[in-house]
Formats: sequence, structure tokens, C-alpha cells
Amino acid sequence: MFESLQSKLDAVFKKITGRGTLNQSDIETAMKEVRMALLEADVNYGVVKDFTAKVAAKAKGEDILKSLSAGQQVIKFVHEELIAMMGSQAAELNIKVAPPAIIMLVGLQGSGKTTSAAKLARYLETEEKRRVLLVPADVYRPAAIEQLKTLARQIGVQVFDTKPESDPVVIAKDALEMAQKGAFDVMILDTAGRLQIDQELMSELSDISGAVQPHEILLVVDAMTGQEAVNVAKGFDAALELDGLILTKLDGDARGGAALSMRAVTGKPIKFIGIGEKSEALEVFHPERMASRILGMGDVLTLIEKAAKEINVDETLELQKKIKKNTFSLQDFLGQLRMIKKMGDMGSIVSMIPGMGKMADKIDPAVVEKEMKRTEAIILSMTPGERDNPSIINGSRRKRIAAGSGTSVEEVNRLLKQFLEMKNMMSKISKMGLGGLMKGMGGLGGKLGGGMSGLSNLMKGLK
Repeated sequence: MFESLQSKLDAVFKKITGRGTLNQSDIETAMKEVRMALLEADVNYGVVKDFTAKVAAKAKGEDILKSLSAGQQVIKFVHEELIAMMGSQAAELNIKVAPPAIIMLVGLQGSGKTTSAAKLARYLETEEKRRVLLVPADVYRPAAIEQLKTLARQIGVQVFDTKPESDPVVIAKDALEMAQKGAFDVMILDTAGRLQIDQELMSELSDISGAVQPHEILLVVDAMTGQEAVNVAKGFDAALELDGLILTKLDGDARGGAALSMRAVTGKPIKFIGIGEKSEALEVFHPERMASRILGMGDVLTLIEKAAKEINVDETLELQKKIKKNTFSLQDFLGQLRMIKKMGDMGSIVSMIPGMGKMADKIDPAVVEKEMKRTEAIILSMTPGERDNPSIINGSRRKRIAAGSGTSVEEVNRLLKQFLEMKNMMSKISKMGLGGLMKGMGGLGGKLGGGMSGLSNLMKGLK
């Protein structure tokens, strides 16, 4: 996500932060390079022009030019303007209404509407504690109806029993009646799409909107289409008056032009972003957090939120005791591995750690997931006694474990060696205390110094 832009901006900032004081010529040169980086990231030209003009105006003040930290000040201004460009703060869904709140998803075919409908339903049920009714209303693509019904069963959300031969407006009305009688808090309508915007599509969507009066009309748009996504948003907004957008496939968009341009060009907020295929891979869009990710500052808040959902306080305290007593076992390691898997792919997690954005694009999530599964298989092929005390694992046991996990003895040996190294490192860190831990990690706000090698070793431990 934003790998190319992040790399280019980093190169620009290294030049200005390494020069002490700056003059107007330095600022102009930096802004030209920032402008080129944004344009190459497929950000709208008008948006780029306005953005660089605002940053330059702030950066050319006499106090800034005379400052020894002028370069850092310029980065601060870029950060502020990135946040403003993307909407300043997260935009909430309008669901605090007399139930059921009606959310209508629209978009072109292939944009990810159906999967987004399921992801949004899961988010509302798990995060907002709302009872949701999913409604398949795309009768032109029968597979979409079955797809949403299947997804609804997988995430445990109720779905309206749409018949492919039904009229979409009738479906919406009947579903609303069911939602009202069934005391649902939210109804999500998955509507039909086309390969392009046409009058027939817009007329049908307008009829559905008129029939059920949705509280939110959200456009689902593919981030990887760049500026075309912005044009699509403008077209739908002209016909339907959108309330916001869901930007899908942002994890596969190395440039980021759509995310950066959308709010400034359309005036409509990005409310959610899709960052993967799993049902939980939908995040509230926070402009300030995204700006920090783009500038390589990480996204600690989102990382904390992800961890908080998976971490059990009692288990964590117990784990701390085991680390201090040096009784951390392979069973404990397996539990931590599973917790990390629930938080998302490793590349996404690493990108949220300050100073480690560059490492994220070197991590292949598919490879890491495969290695995690292999590690899990090896540990699960051990007996409870072996997991608690790996020192008893002799040659014959290693052969049995390798055969049971579909791996080799060499792979079993490597895991055992790396686990022992990690266990020793954790024991040393626990004795150092918080201050020692921060020192060992090289400082949270910096480039992490020794923490880079520490994380690298941990990553190697998964292979």
C-alpha cells in the first residue's frame, strides 16, 4: 500500500532533513519533487497543485527558514496537508436513526460490492453490536445472490431469501418489511452493477432509493483503477447523491492515487477501506493514520486496536510470568502465532510499526502465511509433553514429528533452534525492564536500530 509514493517522499525528505537550515530555493526544489511523486502516484493534477502550494506557503515563512529543524517542519506540513486532503477525520456511518438504518451499496460490476456488503455486516455486528440483515438485490447476476448468501452463513449474519426472478425494487421493499418486523438494527442492500455507468442502471438504483429511502448510499470502488475510480465516483454522485465511499483492494494499490484524490475531487468521504479478502479485512478510514503510514510514521493506533481485539489480559499476564521464569513453551508460542494470524497479514502489521514501512513491501504475505501454517503443523505434531519441554525431543521423536507434519527433520530442527534463541532473547528482554526493552528496540519513534535485526530474526523464526 503506497509503497512507491512512500519511497519517493522518503528520498525527498532525506535531502531536506540532512541540510540544517533551508532557503526558498531548497523549498521550491523539494516541492517540485513532492509534486512529481504525487503525480506518479496517480493523484489528480488539480489536487497535487493545490496541495504543494499550501505546503510551500507554510514552509516559506521566515521563522521556518531560519530554524535548524526546518526539514522536520516541512515534513510536519506535508503530514498536515495529507490529512486535510483525505478529509481530516474519520467519517461515521449514519446509523444512529430509528431502526432499521438502511445502507445501500452501489458500484460498477467487479468493484467488490458483494464481499464489501458481507464485510460491512460483520463489522457492524462485531464492532458496533448491531443486528444486520443482508439483502442480495442483484438479480442480473444470480451468482451474486448465492455468493452473498454463502458469505452471510460464513460470518453468521442473517440474509434475505432473494429470488433471482424478483424485481429489485420489490426485493428492497419486502426486505425492509422483514427488517422492521424482525427488529433488525441495520439493513444492507447489495445492488446490481454494470461494466460502465449507464442510464438503465442509474434509473434502477434511483427507483430502489426512492422506494426505501436509504440513510446511507455508499459507492464501492476499486482503488486499483486509480483516477478512473475518482471519475466513477463523480458519475454516481451526480445521479444518486452519495454519502460516502468504500475503497476496496487498497492493499494491492502501490500508488494510492484514488485514496488521496477522492475526497478533494468528489467532496465525499472515504468511510471504509478494504485491505484483503478475509471477512475482517475492512477498516474504518482514518485520514490521519493513513497520512502517517504514507510518510513512514507507522500506524500505532490501528495496530493497538487490532491487538486489543485478540489479546486476553489474563493470558497476557500469565505469559509475562512464564517469560520471566523462562518457562515459555512451544504451546505458548503456538498461541501467540495464532493471535498474530488473526491480526492480519504480516506485511500489514509491520507497515504499522513506526520506521518499518520499507520492510513491509519486502514481505510476501502468502509466503509468511505458508510458513506459519508449517510451523503450526510441526508444533501440533508434537505431544503435550514435547511442547512443554522441547529438550526431550530426540532423533526418533524428530522423525515422527516431521512425518506427522509433512515436513523434514531439518525443518523441525530449525524451528526448535529458533524457538530456543527467541526464548532466550525474550528472557533477557524481560530482565531489562521497560527502559531496557525500549533501548533494545532502538526507540519507538526512530528507525528502531537494533529492533530491525530483532524483528528480522523473529521473521526468520517463522521460516
